[in-house]
Order: sequence, then structure tokens, then C-alpha cells
Amino acid sequence: MNVQGRMVDVKTADGTMPVHLVVPEGEGPFAGVIVAMEAFGLNDHIKGVAGRIAREGYVVAAPDFYYRAPGDRVVGYDQLPRAIELMMELPGYDALAADVRAAIDLVEARPETDRGRIGMTGFCMGGFLTFLAACRVPQIRAAAPFYGGGIGRSMLPQSERRPHPPIEEARGIAAAMVVFYGEKDSFIPPEECSLVKERLAQLGKDADVIVYPGADHGFFCEERASYHEAAAQDSWRRLLRLFDTKLRG
Repeated sequence: MNVQGRMVDVKTADGTMPVHLVVPEGEGPFAGVIVAMEAFGLNDHIKGVAGRIAREGYVVAAPDFYYRAPGDRVVGYDQLPRAIELMMELPGYDALAADVRAAIDLVEARPETDRGRIGMTGFCMGGFLTFLAACRVPQIRAAAPFYGGGIGRSMLPQSERRPHPPIEEARGIAAAMVVFYGEKDSFIPPEECSLVKERLAQLGKDADVIVYPGADHGFFCEERASYHEAAAQDSWRRLLRLFDTKLRG
């Protein structure tokens, strides 16, 4: 399926948020998907994922969640300290959830979109944001966080902006969910993967937690040394199955 991608501006309470919007050709109706970026910003990899999902027949929006920060907001995979600096400047949970709602409004305003059928996925920091959004934004019907650090246990210092890890808000999840981790991820210990899995099960959520043997953080990204082909391919199949079942079924 052919798709068309472009940058559009979305007004929020804190300013103008750039969003990479990708729309399939045709009248639809198409379900919508939000793609949340890594800590490295709205780079070509994330735009590529957005296009890849759109080619499956979804209207896709990938927001620049760093829009409040001045200067260059995309950094290389060899610039982790700068990525962490940008991530530390993110606003609080309320503002981030509002950003996701603004992106959903953009998608649902499209004439091709089947309103009320919204999914979300994200990678690294975006995995964290996807889980948080699933807790707070009931419009999300399917969510697939990839290796989101800090979902179960805080990686960053707790503050008024980040008072607790998102797992403490998991009771609010209305979406079906698949959570992806890598066994060798040095940023996310096995104990956190188990904690997330156990809490979702305790709450009776429609959720699977997948831990890929031998896979490291960033296993889905071909541009990173940690790319793991088997994990990337299997998680892609599971992602599409989730969206197809919950957004189209």
C-alpha cells in the first residue's frame, strides 16, 4: 500500500508540537496509530516505523515529544548523554498524556480515519510513554510498548513531574497490550519485567509480556548494534496481530 508522509504542526497548551503524519492512499476507513519516539528524538528510524505501520493500512502520527526543548532535538545513537538530558527535560505525566491526546485528535480529524479505533506503540522512552498513555488515555484500544525503561521501577529520580512509575496507574488500562523486553537489556533488569507481568496479571488486564532470549535494549532498530533479527521479526508480527485484532476486528 502506498503512503504519504509529512510534518504537520499541532497546537498544545505548551506550544506547537511537530508531528510526522503518514496517511495511506485510499478513502479508508483506517484505524489510527500513535508511534512514540526513542530518547534520541523523532529520527528517521521512528519515521520509518510510522511509514511501515501506515503501509499496513493505518493513519499514523509520530509526535516530537521534545518540542518544548530549544535547539537540536534529534541526536545520534552515539550521543546517549545528550539523549538523557533531553529525556530529563520532559514535562510531567499530565502534560505528556495531553500531548498524546493532541496527536489522537489529529489522527481522528482525518476523513480517512475510523474514529474510536486508536492504537499506540513506542520504543525505549517511547515504550514508557506508550504504557503511561495506556493508563491515562482511554481512547487507546491497543498498546505495544517496546523496552520501556522505568515502567515498573523508576529509572529517573522521582519528582512532582514523575511521582511514581506508570505501573502504579495500571488499573486505568483499558487497552489490550503486548509489552516487549529483551533478556539482555542492561537498562531493564529481569525483576522489572517480572513485576510488570505479575501486576498486569493481578489486575486481570488483557496483556502479554514477552521477553526475548538473547535480545538487548533497542533490538527492533536495524540502525543499532543491538538489533536482533529474530526478536524484531517476531515482535513485528505480534504488533500487527494486536492491531489487526483490536482495531479492525
